[in-house]
Amino acid sequence: MPETQPETLQRWVERILPTVAKPGRYVGGELNQTIKPWDSVHTHLALVFPDIYDLGQSNLGIALLYDILNQRDDIAAERAFSPWIDMEAAMRAAEIPLFSLESKRALSEFEIIGVSLPYETLYTNFLNILDLAHLPLYSRERTKEHPLVIAGGQAVYNPEPVAPFVDAFVIGEGEDAILEVVDVYQAWQDAGETREKLLVRLGGIPGVYVPSLYDISYHNDGRVNQINPNNPAAKQTVDKRIMAAFPPPLTRFMVPNVEVVHERVSVEIMRGCTRGCRFCHAGMVNRPIRERSVDEILSALRSGLEQTGYEEVSLLSLSSSDHSQIIALIKGLSDLLCERQVNISLPSLRIESFSDELMNELQALSPGGGFTLAPEAGTERLRNVINKPISDDELLATARSIFQHGWKTIKLYFMIGHPQETMEDVAAITELSRKVLQEGRKIAGGRARLHVGVSTFIPKPHTPFQWAAFEDPEIIRQKLNLLHEGFHGAKIKMTWNDPQASLLEAWLSRGDRRIADVIFHAWQNGARFDAWSEHFNSDIWQKAFEQAGLDPDFYSKRERELDETLPWDHINAGVRKSFLKRDYEWSLAGKIRPDCRDQCYSCGILSTFSELRLTAPDGGWKCP
Repeated sequence: MPETQPETLQRWVERILPTVAKPGRYVGGELNQTIKPWDSVHTHLALVFPDIYDLGQSNLGIALLYDILNQRDDIAAERAFSPWIDMEAAMRAAEIPLFSLESKRALSEFEIIGVSLPYETLYTNFLNILDLAHLPLYSRERTKEHPLVIAGGQAVYNPEPVAPFVDAFVIGEGEDAILEVVDVYQAWQDAGETREKLLVRLGGIPGVYVPSLYDISYHNDGRVNQINPNNPAAKQTVDKRIMAAFPPPLTRFMVPNVEVVHERVSVEIMRGCTRGCRFCHAGMVNRPIRERSVDEILSALRSGLEQTGYEEVSLLSLSSSDHSQIIALIKGLSDLLCERQVNISLPSLRIESFSDELMNELQALSPGGGFTLAPEAGTERLRNVINKPISDDELLATARSIFQHGWKTIKLYFMIGHPQETMEDVAAITELSRKVLQEGRKIAGGRARLHVGVSTFIPKPHTPFQWAAFEDPEIIRQKLNLLHEGFHGAKIKMTWNDPQASLLEAWLSRGDRRIADVIFHAWQNGARFDAWSEHFNSDIWQKAFEQAGLDPDFYSKRERELDETLPWDHINAGVRKSFLKRDYEWSLAGKIRPDCRDQCYSCGILSTFSELRLTAPDGGWKCP
């Protein structure tokens, strides 16, 4: 095994790089990276994205934390990503530990390893990273000589499936919390206390969940019985971390050495959503809504372009067309387009937010491009069930306006497997799509194009549908076949998700702490890159459930009781369980809940975080 000194690691890495694809993934040295002398700082923190560089380097969350941490003189933040299959094999053959890109230090030399988990299918990659770093996988096996392993991201609003592998989770928004974690670590380190004392200290930080401070008991039928703290310092419920205002936007983007999935300056223009779609995890857990001002957005884009040389900018949010100053923002982007000759990447826009004024302004940004709309269900009845109350007439009028304004391509997003969905609802997707294409052909003739994307509904934690069941994959396949038949001869492009891959996501997102054994066995059996269709293997996961002695249907096909203790009940995402329950009951009755910009429905977010009194920076709506 080679020595772990950075010079030695560098030489060994240089020997194997000519044998792997895209060696630029592993060398670092990008424009705008930050390198600090190792001995000049108090704390070294490795930010890890458990997928390849091509994806992780484009992740805005990692980039933000990297910038925030490195602004402190006493912290050095560096990056590490999952090596691709060929690089992993070469590293294991040469016994090279996973290393950071900046200093070429082994991850085991860092005091803290921070892992981003934006989606559940990264879990086996996460374990693989710990193993490649020559670290114990289970938190209980790590000592004070090992790095502290923390995790955050959208997936950890139910942290239990990976709880045994993680020392502490940051629940919610991490921009401030990550600095407090470092402060607590430094104080513990200076005090020379035990590792157990560090975990107790971390559990006192708002928004930080330490799994070892909680015990889980189960009923005889396998349902969770109780989730109780086992330490007086631990709270019964961990409230998510939330920021009343945005931190300054990132402008110093790194410019990668190899092609990555997004090469552009990105600014998050809004956080949160008020629409209340009952299937949408992000829309529930990211409440309340907060906006950046138009001036701040445009200033950040200009600064980012100056520091990178990128030729594209993008706006990030759950619902960009809901920004209270969207027209002023689009006009500002038009000026930027003329000034800098850059491309503008437009997000999916809401049908409810469309207007002729918006369409006229957008023409200057994306002439002749495509538009993405997400009706999600084929019938008005089912759209009421999921609380996306859009009429067929509204959708067709929006499509007509898009084609009339010169666009030739529309992409429609639908979801199948919704609660209360029938085969008639599925068949209506093809009928509605054909009508949209007909509108296009009336205006653009044969140049009109329609692309339909179909995903599978997954009942996610902290949503009104968290009690619902995941539909049997065989029925999902029947529905996909129905869609294929309905689109036959229509010249409509259709893409869809593998139902088995969606089933895996359902297991992992809805699981309790026992699912960790399944993840461990799946990793042992060779599961890697489960989010990649060419590497996902359903048989590996079925075998892992057998090895763990668990029934996969218990976690997916079983409808949860409304009074059942759910594995994530000790994590408070801000929206009360009683509110979600009431909204689920409304869905069963087909009752809609209008946008909460028009009326507050007391979901709990503002009473839990009473310091928040949020108003759009340019005026307009406000949370009461």
